Amino acid sequence: MNSVIAFIVIFGALVFFHELGHFVFAKRAGILCREFAIGMGPKVLAFKRNETQYTLRLLPIGGYVRMAGEDAELMELKPGFRAGLVLGEDEKVEKVVLNNKDRYPDLRVIEVAEADLEKELYIKGYEEGEETLQRFELSEKAVFIEDGVETQIAPWNRQFNSKKLYQRFLTIFAGPAMNFVLAFIVLSIIGMSAGIPVDRAVLGDIVPGDPADQAGLEKGDEVTAISGEEIATWADLTGIVSDSAGEEITIDVQRGEESLSFNVTPEERTFEQGDETISQGIIGVYNPRIESPSIFQSIQYGAEQTYFWTVTIFDLLGDLITGQFSIDALAGPVGIYKSTEEVAKAGIYQLMQWGAILSINLGIMNLLPLPALDGGRLLFFGFEALRGKPIDRQKEGMVHFVGFALLMLLMIVVTWNDIQRYFL
Repeated sequence: MNSVIAFIVIFGALVFFHELGHFVFAKRAGILCREFAIGMGPKVLAFKRNETQYTLRLLPIGGYVRMAGEDAELMELKPGFRAGLVLGEDEKVEKVVLNNKDRYPDLRVIEVAEADLEKELYIKGYEEGEETLQRFELSEKAVFIEDGVETQIAPWNRQFNSKKLYQRFLTIFAGPAMNFVLAFIVLSIIGMSAGIPVDRAVLGDIVPGDPADQAGLEKGDEVTAISGEEIATWADLTGIVSDSAGEEITIDVQRGEESLSFNVTPEERTFEQGDETISQGIIGVYNPRIESPSIFQSIQYGAEQTYFWTVTIFDLLGDLITGQFSIDALAGPVGIYKSTEEVAKAGIYQLMQWGAILSINLGIMNLLPLPALDGGRLLFFGFEALRGKPIDRQKEGMVHFVGFALLMLLMIVVTWNDIQRYFL
């Protein structure tokens, strides 16, 4: 149950902050945001505040912000429609009732002759029993009511595609950018709370019962050599220990004024990396840390770690593109859940770091110039900037639709590989 909760919290945070980036910049640009959703599929929880409906959906495979104008607006009034109008104090139409009109008293029912719901915002029609054509102005926040459900109209100036190129660019780019910001904040908090590791060959906390503890090593011991090989950094120490699983090594340390030697046999531990089983030696020591870093040191650590993991993930992505490891090494929701389950056993700080790495990974994946991803949409904005006019919306929509279908196929393949790897 703890693993399930950890997965839900991490996944929810990553998706929430990603979509929050889109949402905040869309609102700043004046775009009407119809829905802010976490998850996909059927609604589990929903409430509406101001113009936006906030929903929690059943399937933990993403989220979205539904902005007016991204899809074709479904509301239309064709000539011959009978509609009920509710006018406000300024005599502008506030509600357009399409059916079940008997539920709404004091309606002005008209037969529609003409309507413009995007730019001029008016409805022309004939009231019952009248032969004079009348024109009714619409409020910019007028709503359509059909089967009791209210849907706000989207004037052209509130639609995504009406905005300047830089506003649309920032709205889309802000999603992945927020994932990097989230990772930076989390890693800075880890540095502030758990201390900042330093690359010195000095032993930090000793795990009780592990080989280092059994051999008599203590926190604060400075390692000078391992089996005759000089040690200068923590990376030197871990490299030799990792390669010596099951083999006895001699660790020379300086403890105060004393020079001591200890015979230690690193314990062999294995973990899965794609289709490979990786083995490494562990003696049960943590690296030394700055115990009470300043805010500046913590921020610097957060920035350095964010950069390090960004470069690392790009390197792994390059290996995938060049064929140095196969698609079987990729993990989907099932694989991420299993990894989260293992990381959760190591403690809260390791779990926080894992969440930060996943956040960076999500940001990078979304910036790839692939159809249906944020990066694909940014690529189309680039073409628009070069051409001086946008790509035909229908053609762009078809490209994104095909891309989305291929991404769903990839997710199915990766998820099936995860199921075979962990459960079959």
